[in-house]
Amino acid sequence: MVAVAVVLAAATSAGLVAAGLGTTSARPPQPGASVAPTAERSGSAGPLLPRSEPVRITIPRIGVDADLVPIATDGRGSLEVPPLDHPELAGWYRPGPSPGEAGNAVVVGHVDSQRGPAVFFELGRLRPGDTVRVTRADGRTAAFTVDGVGAYPKSRFPTERVYGAGADARLRLITCGGRFDPRTGNYPDNIVVFATATR
Repeated sequence: MVAVAVVLAAATSAGLVAAGLGTTSARPPQPGASVAPTAERSGSAGPLLPRSEPVRITIPRIGVDADLVPIATDGRGSLEVPPLDHPELAGWYRPGPSPGEAGNAVVVGHVDSQRGPAVFFELGRLRPGDTVRVTRADGRTAAFTVDGVGAYPKSRFPTERVYGAGADARLRLITCGGRFDPRTGNYPDNIVVFATATR
């Protein structure tokens, strides 16, 4: 997993650059220092679920209610992203755990598009204690509680914390962040939400 994670660190940095088209959108909300992730909850995580493809993600605090599509990596090892012509979709990294399984399930979404804010534009507004729900193809819903939210320069993406294995069911949400640079066409940062399954 570590070797794959190293490739994915660069892939996440590159893959989500394309998500930040930054045309007419305002600057996306950034997490403050008070919500930066520290140690995650342990021993109180919710029950583990068997593997099942996630189909929808709901985040009440920021009004997200979006379909999920499976994504992977391309031939160069770069993380795929949901189609740019459907910025309302989020993408589940299907080679990793499904939400509710042991380990870190990863969901990515665009921050904006040429039409304006996209599915994860408000991701930086999440705070510890907020709820994320993922509906799965087996009819079950995996519920997660946010532990923290961080902003990371793409050159220092927290690969192991995002893609690493573990005994508890955890969720990672990723989008672009920082101030859009029209010269390069990129956002400099990634916003990452860290969450743990809820009992």
